[in-house]
Amino acid sequence: MTEHVATPQPDKHRDTRQHLLDTGREILAARGFSSVGLSAILQAAGVPKGSFYHYFQSKERFGQALLEDYFTHYLQDLDCRFADDSTPAIGRLMQYWQDWQENYCGPTGLGDCLVVKLSAEVADLSEAMRLTLRDGTEQIISRIADCIDAAIADGSLHSQPAHQTAGNLYQLWLGASLLTKLHRNAQPMNQAMTLTQNLLAR
Repeated sequence: MTEHVATPQPDKHRDTRQHLLDTGREILAARGFSSVGLSAILQAAGVPKGSFYHYFQSKERFGQALLEDYFTHYLQDLDCRFADDSTPAIGRLMQYWQDWQENYCGPTGLGDCLVVKLSAEVADLSEAMRLTLRDGTEQIISRIADCIDAAIADGSLHSQPAHQTAGNLYQLWLGASLLTKLHRNAQPMNQAMTLTQNLLAR
């Protein structure tokens, strides 16, 4: 007699919560935080209001959780791309900026970075969201600094203060992203790439 093994059932709580976060991210990346009501998010997600409050105490808590989820996935991606030692560290670092440029200036032109989209808007609206954005960006800069250190160690980059350089570069690209949205052309991103190449020239 063959023993019956129960098929694992999906975690409905986790799946519904994640579905709300994924749906919210798409909407907030396009429209911002303040201009989007809960009804729009719930309608797009197909989730009733009662279920929303089962997972999140408020729209602010939802926004904070959405940012936490965003940074979790973003940092996982950074860890994977910067750990790939099939190319010198400087190549991994430049590919990161090239992908950023493509995200804003490529055929799709998504430009869906929540840091760019929400930082100025929510910094004065929600302390919890501000701190989540602050902590998340600090972790991104730390990952970039680690890759700069790796590039110095493998000889693909000249010695320089890694964390300061990482912070300068991240600020440069955030600013270029905002200007790209304002001007609706690729010039700010092209300038950011030129400055980055010059700064990271061996």
